[in-house]
Amino acid sequence: MKIPFVDLHAQYLSIQKEIDSAISAVMRDSAFIGGSGNKYVRAFEESFASFSGFKQCIGCANGTDSLEILLKAYGIGAGDEVIVPSLTWMSTSEAVGNMGAIPVFVDVHPTYYTIDVALIESKITPRTKAIIPVHLYGLPAEMDEIMTIAKRHDLVVIEDCAQSHAAVYRGRKIGTIGHAASFSFYPGKNLGAYGDAGAIATNDEEIALKCRMIANHGQKEKHNHLMEGRNSRLDGLHAAVLSAKLPFLDRWTSQRIERATLYTNYFLKSGIGLPGKPDYSKHVYHLFVVQVQNRAHIQSQLTDSGIESAVHYPTPLPLLQAYADRKFSESDFPVSSKACSRILSLPMYPELTEDNIQKICKVVCSANESVPS
Repeated sequence: MKIPFVDLHAQYLSIQKEIDSAISAVMRDSAFIGGSGNKYVRAFEESFASFSGFKQCIGCANGTDSLEILLKAYGIGAGDEVIVPSLTWMSTSEAVGNMGAIPVFVDVHPTYYTIDVALIESKITPRTKAIIPVHLYGLPAEMDEIMTIAKRHDLVVIEDCAQSHAAVYRGRKIGTIGHAASFSFYPGKNLGAYGDAGAIATNDEEIALKCRMIANHGQKEKHNHLMEGRNSRLDGLHAAVLSAKLPFLDRWTSQRIERATLYTNYFLKSGIGLPGKPDYSKHVYHLFVVQVQNRAHIQSQLTDSGIESAVHYPTPLPLLQAYADRKFSESDFPVSSKACSRILSLPMYPELTEDNIQKICKVVCSANESVPS
């Protein structure tokens, strides 16, 4: 019995009627290209805004674009600095660089892996314009502290919610706490399209209007280009798929939490490093990430047992070749550097059975006990 890392086919089979109906409707209407004129895009934007607690949701082509569009809308560009965590996917810092700004890396919390708020202010300079906290693996960053710092230094806060759909921080859904939020709907996300897709969310009407124009060639209406923008539209097919999936997101989230609890119970007293979570946060477990001593050996044993695993992420952002010119070292980001050598992502999705989890834990524990010296 093989256990995939993510099983999107199983998810499709569980809601096949809804997905097939949604796709057929778009095909029937030939409503392929996105934008405000596409009824399927409008419907998803409205339903996702309502679900998440925003006034405005603007669909776009992918999560990376949503970050770049927001940075441009806030006027962040050449010479500006933006604070980002050192442990996350490349999009967060890449978006900053693509705007001509400079990503300023901050190490992460040793238990939660989100940006360490105690280190942020030491990185703020007169050129700092924004903070992009990432709700990594599905766990909200410490937003109250971040917003306090941002207010003190007059900074914009853009929440990177790519991995945290439906997560909650102190009773508030993520994305509603900062000034604006970026979402990815990459297929493997907790709410995923059938290809690249993303969204911008905010309660700021002026920023929403700017983002909508930027994403659609700078147009306020067709042929009225008020600025140079880009082509970054949420397609009709993706929007329809997302609308079909959205009603199931709460149930899927509960199932992810249940499976995380099973993992935790099976791993108790095993010596495996388990993900931490404050009592006041709702972790939605986009990924279930443990820490192990000899990752290569354990992954090999998992592979031999037909179990897929992954590493998110093997290298801290500032230590990637893309930033080699800045001459960072592991000692500059000790928590991220240590974590990146030990973290291991195990299968996590609603269709994962308890038997699957029991098998995964048995293999991991056995391999951990037999780690070669």
